[in-house]
Formats: sequence, structure tokens, C-alpha cells
Amino acid sequence: MSVLDNFDGWKDFLGDRLQNAEQGGMTEGAINNIATQIGDYLAKNVDPKNEEQRVLSDLWNAADDSQKQALAGAMVNLVKNTK
Repeated sequence: MSVLDNFDGWKDFLGDRLQNAEQGGMTEGAINNIATQIGDYLAKNVDPKNEEQRVLSDLWNAADDSQKQALAGAMVNLVKNTK
């Protein structure tokens, strides 16, 4: 089973990676930049596996660069607040 199959599993995976990045001293700006790069990669290369991912994909594809950074930041906050 892939980490992308289940949205809660995906959030847990991201939360773990976020915690590791923060403990490693990565700045919030760097984390948000990486989150934006991951969003670009996923939108271009990964077919959404569930409805939550489909909504995020549709939002991402409709967004301009500034809005993509805001979406990535919102995802970071989402996983940060669920840990």
C-alpha cells in the first residue's frame, strides 16, 4: 500500500517529514518552498488516489504561482496542526 492511497496516511507521512525538517533546523520558508516543489511534482506526475487528493490537484492546477505557495503553506499548517 502506497502512502498516497490514504489521505490520513499521507498527512501522517508529511507530518513526520515536517517534524524531521524542523528538528534539522530547516526554516519555515525553506519548508514552504520544498512543499511547493513537491506540489508541482505531484500535480505533474502522480494521479490522485482519493477524493481529497483530487480536490488538491484541481486547486493546484487552477492556481497561479502565488496561490500554489499559499496552498503548499496551508498543507504544511494542516500537517503541523494534526501532529
